[in-house]
Amino acid sequence: MSYDLIVIGTGPGGYVCAIRAAQLGLKVAVVEKRATFGGTCLNIGCIPSKALLHASHLFEEAAHNFAKLGIVVDTPKLDHAAFLAFKDKAVEGNTKGVDFLIKKNKITPYRGTATITAPGKVEVKAEDGSVQTVEATAIVIATGSDVAKLPGVEIDEARVVSSTGAIALDKVPGKLVVVGAGVIGLELGSVWRRLGAQVTVVEFLDRILPGMDLDVAKSFQRILEKQGIAFKLGSKVTGVDTKGKVSKVTVEPAAGGEAQAIEADVVLVAIGRVPYTEGLGLEALGVETDKRGRVVTDHYFRTNVPGIFAIGDAIAGPMLAHKAEDEGVALAELLAGQAGHVNYDVIPAVVYTSPEVASVGKTEEELKQAGIAYKVGKFPFLANGRAKANDETDGFVKVLADEATDRVLGVHIIGVEAGELIHEAAVLMEFGGSSEDLARTCHAHPTRSEAVKEAAMAVEKRAIHM
Repeated sequence: MSYDLIVIGTGPGGYVCAIRAAQLGLKVAVVEKRATFGGTCLNIGCIPSKALLHASHLFEEAAHNFAKLGIVVDTPKLDHAAFLAFKDKAVEGNTKGVDFLIKKNKITPYRGTATITAPGKVEVKAEDGSVQTVEATAIVIATGSDVAKLPGVEIDEARVVSSTGAIALDKVPGKLVVVGAGVIGLELGSVWRRLGAQVTVVEFLDRILPGMDLDVAKSFQRILEKQGIAFKLGSKVTGVDTKGKVSKVTVEPAAGGEAQAIEADVVLVAIGRVPYTEGLGLEALGVETDKRGRVVTDHYFRTNVPGIFAIGDAIAGPMLAHKAEDEGVALAELLAGQAGHVNYDVIPAVVYTSPEVASVGKTEEELKQAGIAYKVGKFPFLANGRAKANDETDGFVKVLADEATDRVLGVHIIGVEAGELIHEAAVLMEFGGSSEDLARTCHAHPTRSEAVKEAAMAVEKRAIHM
């Protein structure tokens, strides 16, 4: 039971790290406490939420938009059990896929919770209480993250839920209060709003989507408000009373002031996530963590304890599955003697609402703060032929380029399939491309991607269709 590498956690970072290491000839084991592989993302996060977003979007299209296209259907009805079963099928398919890949790559799985008892040694405690010790040259912490708790508010996953409970509600809530206007809150709020819930989002800051380009966030908020989502910005939730049939959510101005009560059938707490390192034994080992509980690593994912590494949500950086995957690949290659690398300047982020919001690179606020002179090119989907033909004209593409070199520093998109379009910008930026490079690349017509080209042309004020 000795290995070159033991990976603790089989979320996107962990299982990808294990597979890449096995491909490179390392003897690999993984430790997973769940019954299925895939971590939060595949089991209760990215995958099930996207299935619900897709199904609820089609429900809304049939209910409100088909008639505009000349398609006449009866008013759709929700089969709630089948709706959740569709989500569960998506989860099952993906987790079984990872199980297949683990076996294909001859990776040894251990089921249970892991404690690192010493460098090179991992104790695995199974559900039945039995314990075994596994040894390895390198140990990777890929344990992901957990839901951030709201002080004074108890999550029971029935009336007060985290994202875990929000993807499994037994009925559509009449009134849903979402605490937090980040990606998770807006996505899951959108799901239940489409199915008939009255949704109110409470956010401590004076804006939605903290960290995203402010211009994009303001425009997106207006779109969501037109869809029926209400916002209480600059506000904080100080308590939730669940004693009555309807819960009472106490909301106060963030800056202080008079409190008010909002009624809710369900309250979704979505104020972020925190690294999950419980039970790993890091403190006893002397593994350094920061004030936010993240494992401190260097550029090679090494902790301060030799032979112990960390990736993904457990370390600094955006808590994104694809960021964790890239780190897993890079670390596996480094352990095999190759040159693994992650370009943190080109990590796309997507909000899978309708329309989608996607971003890669710097925001205007970041460029201003860094004192970097830049140019802006912006093009609305209202002026895009394909978007107009499909009556999907909300949003725009925004390109930020260095004023002196024209190198693209950031791209931000609101629109249908923005999460797919953003990768055109990511590839360009990975190769250090300029707005002119993008502007001079022929794009098929009619496609939404033409809006990306036109935004690049707009950097030099030469967009054709605007």
